[in-house]
Amino acid sequence: MRDLGTGFGYLAKGQRWVAGHGRWFGFGLIPGLITLVLYAGALVGLAFGADDLIAWATPFADDWSSPWIGLFRGFLTVLLFALGLFLAVITFTAVTLLVGQPFYESLSEQVDKSESPDGTAPESGLPLLRELWISARDSLRILVRALLWAVLLFFLGFIPVLGQTVVPAIGFCVTGFFLTQELTSVALQRRRVEVREQLALLRAHRMTTWGFGVPLALAFLVPFVAVFLMPGAVAGATLMVRDLRRENELPQQQPQSPPQTPAPHSGQASGPYGQPPQPMPGNPYAQ
Repeated sequence: MRDLGTGFGYLAKGQRWVAGHGRWFGFGLIPGLITLVLYAGALVGLAFGADDLIAWATPFADDWSSPWIGLFRGFLTVLLFALGLFLAVITFTAVTLLVGQPFYESLSEQVDKSESPDGTAPESGLPLLRELWISARDSLRILVRALLWAVLLFFLGFIPVLGQTVVPAIGFCVTGFFLTQELTSVALQRRRVEVREQLALLRAHRMTTWGFGVPLALAFLVPFVAVFLMPGAVAGATLMVRDLRRENELPQQQPQSPPQTPAPHSGQASGPYGQPPQPMPGNPYAQ
């Protein structure tokens, strides 16, 4: 439970960071607004066309009597829209990050600079087009994993009782994990961390990852909330990356050896700290 609270704390810290840097908050809103318009249009189209799509996909039910045909196709329509909404939540961050790669890259870099003792931030050293290609490639890999989970959870939803209780909870955990991966990838890609290493890092801190991602996934279900939370989510993910990679820890200073006392001015040579020199072992002329 402590790690869950730690993960949620990073989300809150990120929102506080952008609240204290208003210019970067407005700068980070632009990609989310663009993606929101695209997704809103897609979901509206799905809502109007879901009935026809289900009727086309279930011709065997045309001869069923009422009310069974209505209940059956209505149930499938609700499931289809729920699946579309689930995929929208899963992919919204990935698409927004892809659209807003230059925006969020600058925002994450500014967070690193503000938290770094020397005011610097890690740089990938790659051209912008190369960074966009890596971001798109990694997002596609994560999307395939998310789709496999979505299909599995979709069919598990038909199980009585479990499909209405346990499966939705698992779905939010899966969504939160992948949301966190997408958000932390902005900072991790600048550190040249591959996607497999990113997933391994988050799995090693699974409770912290859920504490950050699950509340965000729940908040993203509310219209327009995702747009306003995205800048702070990117900032909070960058803060979390710094802590998980222990970048905020100061290097330990090596203890300094005590100064040596200079040899006294006498005819007899002396060793360290004014003691007479000791014979070297194995030297036959020192006996």
